[in-house]
Amino acid sequence: MRNVRVGAAQLGAIQKADSREDVVARMIGLLDQAAAEKCNLVVYPELALTTFFPRWYHENNVEADQWFESEMPGPATQPLFDRANEHGIALSFGFAELTPEGEHYNTSILVDPDSNIVGTYRKVHLPGHVEYDTERTHQHLEKRYFLPGNLGLPVFRMLDGVFGMCICNDRRWPETYRVMGLQGVEMITLGFNTPATNSLSRNEKPEQRIFHHKLSLQAGAYQNSTWVVAVAKAGVEDGFPLFGASCIVDPSGEIVAETKTEEDELIVADCDLDATKFGKETIFNFAQHRRTEHYGLITSQTGVVVPD
Repeated sequence: MRNVRVGAAQLGAIQKADSREDVVARMIGLLDQAAAEKCNLVVYPELALTTFFPRWYHENNVEADQWFESEMPGPATQPLFDRANEHGIALSFGFAELTPEGEHYNTSILVDPDSNIVGTYRKVHLPGHVEYDTERTHQHLEKRYFLPGNLGLPVFRMLDGVFGMCICNDRRWPETYRVMGLQGVEMITLGFNTPATNSLSRNEKPEQRIFHHKLSLQAGAYQNSTWVVAVAKAGVEDGFPLFGASCIVDPSGEIVAETKTEEDELIVADCDLDATKFGKETIFNFAQHRRTEHYGLITSQTGVVVPD
């Protein structure tokens, strides 16, 4: 057995006025809870350090740089790394990254138990739009503030296992899981900030949005025989609701732990990485069963082309 005792550390709402230091203190509180539960990995949400700022329109994008981290760890986040090092706990969390070249990404990292960053992922599937949209009930300006990720969908060795990362909207695309599955991924950490309402459809209820969220996670886990740890930032941020439904999904696609609130909340599960072997060696034995000669459209074509 290769057991990873995972703490999924959901964060409640973060308001515009909340400082990085206040948020990191909350993250450390959850980390201490995880240490008491003997976790060796803690996973936090997408954009864990700030409010979900892509809902706010800045005419000059430079005004949005206040939400970005130009170094990791930096002065505000170093205490989180230090406490994780004291506990010997690995981390995964998301933040807005401003590179030395001036590029902006929605980023997630893996940090080993010695507080070394061993993996970086930049969100590939950016949702939303670029310009202010008067037809929407709320703005979702990720395409304005971030570039599409340029690192692909890599996996990393840590805690005697194979780990990958994705972020929020990535979870809805089967290619996300399959690319990591083809690299033998055994656990995917996934942070998200998902509005409880659809900005383009008042008819879509939160219950339906949560159903699609779980459907994506469970299908990806099952079809690639991997653990998926999906962690929300939830609650009402400056009047805008985000749903919770953080959960840990096993390699058969079953949810083994799930949050009950939209507040700061820790859920814990023992995840045996060897449990991924059965699916990888049987029904999803890719070497035996995949037929790549028929999959060309997946990478050669972006939009739908209907035959005559």
